[in-house]
Amino acid sequence: MMGAWILLAAYTLDRIIGDPRWIPHPVIAMGKAITWLENTIRKNVTSDRGLRYAGFLFPLLIVTGTFALTWALLKLLFYIHPVLAIVGEIVLIATTIATKGLRDAGMEVYKHLRAGRLPEARQALGMIVGRDTKLLDQPEVVRGTVETISENIVDAIISPLFFAFLGGAPLAMAYRAVNTLDSMVGYKNEKYKFLGMASARLDDIANFIPARITALLLFASAWILGLHVKNGVRTVQQDARKHPSPNGGYPESAVAGALGIRLGGYNVYHGVRSFRAYMGVPYHDMEAEHIRTTIMMMYVSSSIFVAILVLLTWARSIAGFGWLW
Repeated sequence: MMGAWILLAAYTLDRIIGDPRWIPHPVIAMGKAITWLENTIRKNVTSDRGLRYAGFLFPLLIVTGTFALTWALLKLLFYIHPVLAIVGEIVLIATTIATKGLRDAGMEVYKHLRAGRLPEARQALGMIVGRDTKLLDQPEVVRGTVETISENIVDAIISPLFFAFLGGAPLAMAYRAVNTLDSMVGYKNEKYKFLGMASARLDDIANFIPARITALLLFASAWILGLHVKNGVRTVQQDARKHPSPNGGYPESAVAGALGIRLGGYNVYHGVRSFRAYMGVPYHDMEAEHIRTTIMMMYVSSSIFVAILVLLTWARSIAGFGWLW
């Protein structure tokens, strides 16, 4: 029963305060460890084959190390006082979630667009996406914002909660390490296609189930918000697999269908133009309001998921399976 309250408290804490900049975030430590390991590997390994094998050190050391350190910290807090362990678990799980952070980032773009400040909206979008944003028109700024919010519903909310449900803060933090690895070394470019292969594959595996759960949750949120549920289901069936990621297409296509817009298209990365398959039929033109509606879908879908996890955690404790977490 305690696990249910911990999940609910962690989600609520993130919704209220997010990630204050004055509090050191665990991802910063993960990033430094990843950078150190990458530099160490590159000093000692030069062949493509060697880099491919050395890439397994990232999940082996970073992910398992994160799990072990989190577990040890909670054990230490428990020995000091059980209440400290509970508080520590809540805070640690909250740091793996970014509901407020996504909301704030999206609303920053939205507010600039509503005020007619396109340059500022481009700049705000550039803080949360990898594509070049300096020359984007308003519909493309909206598209970029909707895409990054919808895709990150998986990475920044549903997946961390999913793993927290399975294994508490240690497993949630291990997932965050997986996701951080993917964002730092999991690229398919010339620099990381060998060294980052293991990290990218592990991220794909970790998000496989949560991504599909997210699509279902987005259908439910679309129904609650009076959006196009059937079109969302149809779009996922037709377009989700077109996405270059095996998981990213599910939340994006679900949102695109529910909103009646089309995501995907041409993006520019460091001056190089690339095409991403279209998802959805453009029944409506891209408008700033679609950003706000996507944020509402994020809030509703994540709230539904937390409610489900709380009920499952409660049922699990009643059935005598509390030892799982």
